[in-house]
Amino acid sequence: MVVTAGPSPGTGSQLPAEPRVLRLRVNGRLHDLVEGREFEGWMTLAHVLREHLGLTGLKLACAEGACGACTVIMDGRAVLSCLLLAVECAGRDIVTIEGLPADDPVIAAFAEQSEPGYGTALQCGYCTPGFVMTARALLDRNPHPTVEEVTEALGGNICRCGCYAGIARAVLRAADLAEGVGR
Repeated sequence: MVVTAGPSPGTGSQLPAEPRVLRLRVNGRLHDLVEGREFEGWMTLAHVLREHLGLTGLKLACAEGACGACTVIMDGRAVLSCLLLAVECAGRDIVTIEGLPADDPVIAAFAEQSEPGYGTALQCGYCTPGFVMTARALLDRNPHPTVEEVTEALGGNICRCGCYAGIARAVLRAADLAEGVGR
């Protein structure tokens, strides 16, 4: 929630208004950001997360919602943080790649899928955090997706290295890992 503070009502004084405070819940932690110091009303969520909270796992690439590199999970859904103003996200639950546990099955599956002989899920790695977050949101709402459902869910993410087949296999493997099934 954005909280605006100012002079007490009825004081009759014209004290300067106190700056607005933006409260964001990111990775389970509350952050109170002061306007003019840690955010401006025009800043995107991606910018605030990276530049003011130091969460550099999400990447800024296109800044127009075309690549998916800046994907985070907000209230359980994958969203493009470059298209959201930070002030729109007040009071929402935001998860970045840094907020996923190290043993998350999606992270494990992407790491496995980078081993030689598997058809890699990553090369340069720039797009990987966005794909991981999109996959995590998909598996949270659909633990057993089909190949078609995975392809549809990942359709907003771009991998310039062309690792799409390996990425899809990694998402399906993550579903198996979450169930404790070997593939």
